[in-house]
Amino acid sequence: QVQLAESGGGLVKAGDSLRLSCAASGRTFNIYVVAWFRQAPGKEREFVGRISGSGGSITYGDSVKGRFTISRDNAENTVYLQMNILKPEDTARYYCAAGGVYSTRPSVYAFWGQGTQVTVSS
Repeated sequence: QVQLAESGGGLVKAGDSLRLSCAASGRTFNIYVVAWFRQAPGKEREFVGRISGSGGSITYGDSVKGRFTISRDNAENTVYLQMNILKPEDTARYYCAAGGVYSTRPSVYAFWGQGTQVTVSS
């Protein structure tokens, strides 16, 4: 069982940066793939990126590639999402999720946080 808690969201201007954190409970956190998803009102949940348990494999969604960076510190049970050059279309609620499969599909992730809101003004 893993419990996840996101933090770091807020209101920023276009071009700014934010770093989201996903803090996890549990001593076996390093076995889990962790993914970030986002969901804007009226839209489907969108894959942002994922990182393997060791941190050796990372994949990004096309809309954030080159601007967002995922990293993890297993000693601190935390995964980070560094978001640079933010755009208004990045406005959404951001969720981290943990699971045993390296996938872009939300349905395969068993554990989810409550999300943190990111709003980017133009």
